[in-house]
Amino acid sequence: MTKVVTYDSTLRDGEQSEGVTLSLEDKLRIARRLDAFGIDIIEGGFPASNPKDIAFFRELREHPLKHARIAAFGSTCRKGVAAADDPGLADLVASGAPVAAIVGKTWDEQVTRALQTTLDENLRMISDSVTHLKSCGLEVVFDAEHFFDGFKANREYALACINAAAEAGADSIDLCDTNGGTLPFEIEETVSRLADENLPCRIGIHCHNDSGCAVANTLAAVRAGATQVQGTVNGYGERVGNADLLTVIADLELKMSIPCVGADKLRELTNVAGYVAEICNFSVWTHAPYVGASAFAHKGGLHASAIARFPGAYDHERPESVGNNARMLVSELAGKASLVAKAATLGIDLSQHPDAIQPILDEVKAREAQGYSYEVADGSLALLIEHHLDRARPHFTLESFRVIVDDREDTGALAKDAQSEATIKVHVGDARYVATGEGVGPVGALSSALKLALRESYPQVLDMHLIDFKVRLLDESTGTDAITRVVITTRDEEGTWGTIGVSENIIEASWNALVDSLEYGLVRSEQAGSGLPGLAE
Repeated sequence: MTKVVTYDSTLRDGEQSEGVTLSLEDKLRIARRLDAFGIDIIEGGFPASNPKDIAFFRELREHPLKHARIAAFGSTCRKGVAAADDPGLADLVASGAPVAAIVGKTWDEQVTRALQTTLDENLRMISDSVTHLKSCGLEVVFDAEHFFDGFKANREYALACINAAAEAGADSIDLCDTNGGTLPFEIEETVSRLADENLPCRIGIHCHNDSGCAVANTLAAVRAGATQVQGTVNGYGERVGNADLLTVIADLELKMSIPCVGADKLRELTNVAGYVAEICNFSVWTHAPYVGASAFAHKGGLHASAIARFPGAYDHERPESVGNNARMLVSELAGKASLVAKAATLGIDLSQHPDAIQPILDEVKAREAQGYSYEVADGSLALLIEHHLDRARPHFTLESFRVIVDDREDTGALAKDAQSEATIKVHVGDARYVATGEGVGPVGALSSALKLALRESYPQVLDMHLIDFKVRLLDESTGTDAITRVVITTRDEEGTWGTIGVSENIIEASWNALVDSLEYGLVRSEQAGSGLPGLAE
């Protein structure tokens, strides 16, 4: 089928997502990454709304992208103002962007109540604006705002707006489900009706996800004849977000055999999702289609057993086709195949130890009944397996530790200056070490003290950094006596790993997770230094 034009609006619609604020450098980095990925049109923002966007367009004029065309976003001219005299349209032209995307009303009630003008004047505003921008040599995308709501309310007027833009020379008319409430079958029926109009331009689709149908609506529009798709990376956008352009691209390429970026670029999909998420200060949603960490993760024992014989048994696509990886999770649901497959990803070949597999599974299931969760703690799982293989050699043993939390300022619940101090006594072989560490919280203080105690024997611990700490009460009904689960994520130069501790005492649970963290880190470091296959997440 004909290639579908991809249109990304992360830098404008995506930045309207709650919690997203992009600097100039952030926007430039995202634009260049999307350009390298093969996106066709990248909407950069409002060229005169703020100094940041003005600088963005100026920078891209001086250092153009290699593939993508930059679009400047605005609206039709104001009521009662000729397009040639409208300052907003003048800003679009002055931006130097080769594409102008202008939004115009197509719902009669929006025209009379929001714009407070006549239906004829709105048609004039659409036609005059497109004509003017085309006369300035720009490619014009007309965003038909509220089109599907307008089509339901007054079909004739909504079509009149579309025809006004098309007759004025718009290169693309993108139909907007602005409120995100239209369903896929409605989208397909309406776009099919518009396709029958034989418009002399591309039909595009722009969907919001308020009813959870943005991706499905976009695909339905393509089935009905749309050849341009709008969306944002990871679905960022106002309210509940826009259509996730990455999911749309993968579905079009892999499910509908419609080219967008091509098979080679599609392998960068997961990387693009993570890159943009990091800049936006988010994490990629674990369960995101195609690119999430759980997208190709398998927990059920029957699944793992089948995949061992037939890799496609429970994967709808090959993970590598989108740059992701298959993962095996070990839990109380696991079978032997799950455990063997998971151990292999940790650098442990359990097929050489068949007698150990069932005892390991039994302990995993018993511990998960107590509150452990090994699917988020690969480091602790690897140590448990090594213990059953009689290969675990603790690098240190605890004599005792003590933690003091000191808050000297009497400001009650508003106090923010509490400090923690931990004193720890450990043994490494025949040597005894005593160290004191400080931190904002008790876990940070314990980590600091433990690394101080171990640095002489194991200097590599200084390169291990605690980057995440999660606490969960497993039985809230018991209050302060509840079982507490602590999960720690640690990072060194080679990567990250998770460890877990469970106890009625949050400090003890944290200590157990912290000990596993450093023990696993030391095992990784030693195996990497020996040239043996390393334990890796």
